[in-house]
Amino acid sequence: MELRHIRYFVAVAEECHFGRAAERLHIAQPPLSQQIKQLETELGVQLLTRSTRRVELTPAGARFLERARGILAAVDAAADETGLVASGLVGKVAIGFTGSATYELLPTVARALREDFPGIELELKGEMLTPRQVEALHDRSLDIAFLRPPVRDPELNVLVFRREPLIAVLPEGHELADRKSVSLAELQTEPFICYPSQHRSVVYDAVFDACQRAGFHPSAVQEVAETSTLVAFVAGGLGVALVPASVRHLHITGATYRPLSGTTEEVELAVATRAGEDSALLARVMPRLRWLLGGGRPAAR
Repeated sequence: MELRHIRYFVAVAEECHFGRAAERLHIAQPPLSQQIKQLETELGVQLLTRSTRRVELTPAGARFLERARGILAAVDAAADETGLVASGLVGKVAIGFTGSATYELLPTVARALREDFPGIELELKGEMLTPRQVEALHDRSLDIAFLRPPVRDPELNVLVFRREPLIAVLPEGHELADRKSVSLAELQTEPFICYPSQHRSVVYDAVFDACQRAGFHPSAVQEVAETSTLVAFVAGGLGVALVPASVRHLHITGATYRPLSGTTEEVELAVATRAGEDSALLARVMPRLRWLLGGGRPAAR
């Protein structure tokens, strides 16, 4: 069964006249009659009764007309939607956020994009370590990634838009919790709660670099992948932690945040997309994101 057969049948059924239907379809009447007969033969039922004056639907034809109209409406809707997708007006964008950016940046990005692009479906994924986001960009389960450089991948465009200092997370009952700021040297005997090691977390490396410059290496370390769990462990009195300053937007009872004195250790936050991406959807979304993030600069390769 061809789509044109369905269109021809609907025209004849609505006009109840082969001549008028032929004019409506801009074809000759004999070929139209032949196409309807082919459709009836294929279905094995009579759809129309014909007389010299009038064409009428059989009961089977009436039911088929309902279905045929639905098919044509669905096809037209699909064509319209395809055009909207091709122009970037509708579609889905999957965005990943590294754990420390989830609690501040995710809500900001979500509000801005929903307001500006109501036809776009957002799939937001928080608490993703940078290596996993890089993999997700390559397998196309992510379209945009907010991650921590360095990311040395020629197949990705990485734009750094923020540098932020590390801050301390302390249990509220800690002896240093009433200070306006704390020094790293004062934490050297404390157990540390950290992000994963083995190059899975840029922040892990930054924390240990800062501690080394302060003259010590954390002796007791517990690794945690998710920022919310890390802060919860600190709140539970299991240790202290160093996190990017944006994590202070995550409020967990029992944990408090303090600036670090005597160190300028910072980490970068960047937005990454696939190089050479030709998606019309991303072509609309990325300029808005770049404006929202205040520009940025390409990350070092």
